[in-house]
Amino acid sequence: MASVSSPVLTQVLGSATSPPRRLNRWDAMEYDEKLARFRQAHLNPFNKELGPRQHEQRASKEAPEVTSEEALPELPPGEPEFCCTERVMDLGLSEDHFSRPVGLFLASDIEQLRQAIEECKQTILELPEQSEKQKDAVVRLIHLRLKLQELKDPNEDEPNIRVLLEHRFYKEKGKSVKQTCDKCNTIIWGLLQTWYTCTGCYYRCHSKCLNLISKPCVRSKVSHQAEYELNICPETGLDSQDYRCAECRAPISLRGVPSEARQCDYTGQYYCTHCHWNDLAVIPARVVHNWDFEPRKVSRCSMRYLALMASRPVLRLREINPLLFNYVEELVEIRKLRQDILLMKPYFITCREAMEARLLLQLQDRQHFVENDEMYSVQDLLDAHTGRLSCSLTETHTLFAKHIKLDCERCQAKGFVCELCREGDVLFPFDSHTSVCTDCSAVFHRI
Repeated sequence: MASVSSPVLTQVLGSATSPPRRLNRWDAMEYDEKLARFRQAHLNPFNKELGPRQHEQRASKEAPEVTSEEALPELPPGEPEFCCTERVMDLGLSEDHFSRPVGLFLASDIEQLRQAIEECKQTILELPEQSEKQKDAVVRLIHLRLKLQELKDPNEDEPNIRVLLEHRFYKEKGKSVKQTCDKCNTIIWGLLQTWYTCTGCYYRCHSKCLNLISKPCVRSKVSHQAEYELNICPETGLDSQDYRCAECRAPISLRGVPSEARQCDYTGQYYCTHCHWNDLAVIPARVVHNWDFEPRKVSRCSMRYLALMASRPVLRLREINPLLFNYVEELVEIRKLRQDILLMKPYFITCREAMEARLLLQLQDRQHFVENDEMYSVQDLLDAHTGRLSCSLTETHTLFAKHIKLDCERCQAKGFVCELCREGDVLFPFDSHTSVCTDCSAVFHRI
């Protein structure tokens, strides 16, 4: 039987040191057929129109001669039909490229995810701008980062309420609105992460940052020390703080090395970038002294404190700055309306119809208006500056006067007759043309 020996068969079937295999004629024909089919598939693997014989004929015409260095080893029996090596390799890399974050990476292997993120960043930089491969790489980078953030966030069952440093935290999840963690200063992905919000000061943080909080709840300070700093930006200098943040004691400097020093216009102290986010707030000291309502930059702690104190009536303007009433006409009008409402109050607390109608609840947002005419909140002054407070008080004053003088007969019977002239209409102490005796509360016509 004839033996077949060629460089191609030597390369494919065995090495130079091993004795060459002897093939019969049918084995050689089968090998040539497989080689021709491989060549044709390598050139055009997606041409379905040509039959097997046409593949062989076309391959014999177009395929170049294969040398011993270019020859590929023979596939073992039962191997599927040859296909394009380059296409298979490309599909394999692409499929693995996008499936590893979901399938091949272990759920607890954060280091591999970080390594994959860095590799993906480098790939994006190397790919051509605005190309499809670069867009696909960007999508993969987003998926990798979301996966990493999800793995960082603990998934164990956590209590719905946590009390820590006088904070009362409630667990929240499933909101699509993006929040910012007040502890680590990163985004809270509501759809993926669990986060907590303090019901007292609205402090927000990731569940993984909850045990790292060192700032007490600001509401406790409001409850124990409900007063403002009434000196305008009382700066003492960065050296008095030992060049450290006034809150977290991190090193800071005016040059930004190692961290930028940011001044709070309310306290006058300097803070780091984690404790001072350049939030804007109205400064009470500038309002009561200069009637200045321009927002200034304050620290996060000062911003929360001022927000919680905004509606608290702790400003006694007659003592802090009595000259303010000489320059601000709105305050003079508001003070007169408040004084009239205090004179109307005795009518309402002794009138059954007024109690059933709950007329005094018209001022439920400003209960201090039915207690005294001296105390103001920052919100009162802000509304007085915009004109809203004067309008609302005028409407309330008109409603109260209408009940006393027109609608209710019992309140009308409590009117006064002028003790001097005993003539004219029935007088009420809140009328603009009357005067009230401070000793006996008698009402007279104003002379």
